[in-house]
Amino acid sequence: MKIRIQRNSVRFRLSKTDIAQLSKTGFLKEETIFMNARFGYAISRSTTDNELSATFEDGTIVLIMPEHLINGWAENDVVGFKANMQVNDAEPLHLLVEKDFKCLDNVAEDQSDNYENPKTC
Repeated sequence: MKIRIQRNSVRFRLSKTDIAQLSKTGFLKEETIFMNARFGYAISRSTTDNELSATFEDGTIVLIMPEHLINGWAENDVVGFKANMQVNDAEPLHLLVEKDFKCLDNVAEDQSDNYENPKTC
């Protein structure tokens, strides 16, 4: 699982294994360790929510993902899901979760667990 944060936007990109685990267990978590702290990012399945939302507690961003979005996602052609979550009076937090595709450029990163890029099909 990868994340990209830019201003008020958080994007989660999931590999095949990530989506399989999320489908099975309902939870994914990764951490980045700094000198004296940890920054976490996670996805948690919800049986009650209807759209994406997020929390930030104890140094961890948790994307809450409705169960109906997760069910069958590994097998279908849906790339991802997005939502805008109002966090204050001024602006929303943009949330996006998507399948991680293989890059079209040559990169040193292992991409064997990523989805085939639709632009190569």
